Amino acid sequence: MKKTIVIALGGNAIKPAGQKGTYEEQYESVNKTTEHIAKLIETGNKVIITHGNGPQVGDLLLQHDSAKKQVPPFPMFMCGAQSQGSIGFLIQQTLQNHLFKKKIEVDVATIITQVLVDKDDPAFSNPTKPVGPFYEKEEDFAEEKVKGFAFIEDAGRGFRRVVASPIPKEIVELNSIRNVSDSGIVVIASGGGGIPVVNRDGNYQGVDAVIDKDRAGQLLATKLGADVFMILTDVEKVALNFNTPEQKDISNLSLVECKKYMQEGHFAEGSMLPKIQAAVAFVENGGEKAVITSPSKALEALTGETGTIIMNKE
Repeated sequence: MKKTIVIALGGNAIKPAGQKGTYEEQYESVNKTTEHIAKLIETGNKVIITHGNGPQVGDLLLQHDSAKKQVPPFPMFMCGAQSQGSIGFLIQQTLQNHLFKKKIEVDVATIITQVLVDKDDPAFSNPTKPVGPFYEKEEDFAEEKVKGFAFIEDAGRGFRRVVASPIPKEIVELNSIRNVSDSGIVVIASGGGGIPVVNRDGNYQGVDAVIDKDRAGQLLATKLGADVFMILTDVEKVALNFNTPEQKDISNLSLVECKKYMQEGHFAEGSMLPKIQAAVAFVENGGEKAVITSPSKALEALTGETGTIIMNKE
């Protein structure tokens, strides 16, 4: 039976650790990933793609900071929009090329996506997500502090701006995403967790924040009524006691087991934990199953041959 699959690409699928992030490097990384996504489409599945953008937005903020005396810098939410366009272009082009080689006549399109957050979300009163350049001393960012930006000392590496990480509430372009997908086009949407916006007096306004991409991907998958929420990351399977002599890879997890292992601290903050949380939320909200695996194992994981499968199987 063919499935509707929302695929969430981790940052490593676009800019693996250790790379500078040149166009050529990112193109090659995305090209390798979309080769495997093309196989999912070839078998008749409906695919919607979302992706991370943390490294790319960080690079854009550095570029804006370096050139601010010559060109006015953009706010962070505009950098998010820029990255949705540039990463969407890479995914569109490489995936379309793989489909052409397979003689599959399916279009691919990116939808620039806003995600609504609550303007009163407590996260705005306690920003914790580091973004942008490092500063050696406080006077280096005095101009930014005047604008109301918050800064912290970051692990002995200098001072860094922090922004809120609010909970995503609604996907503004959801109907457009659904309609385009239902027409047979492969849609790329909600990149980087979406462009954060708030509703002020009936008007959407961009805000500088970071929406967790896995949580936003789960919201997209749930709202679209997807059968499968697939998170592609840098490991083939979820592991307990990761990176220790007691590491144990897990093929199947129930919701009860996920919650137990989360409580026991098996999954790292900012790494596997948000993926497990998003997978659990998807299944709890009616999804058939969530899959966590590496890009090269996507097709095999869909059929249960590998990867970690999370299902409601009490």
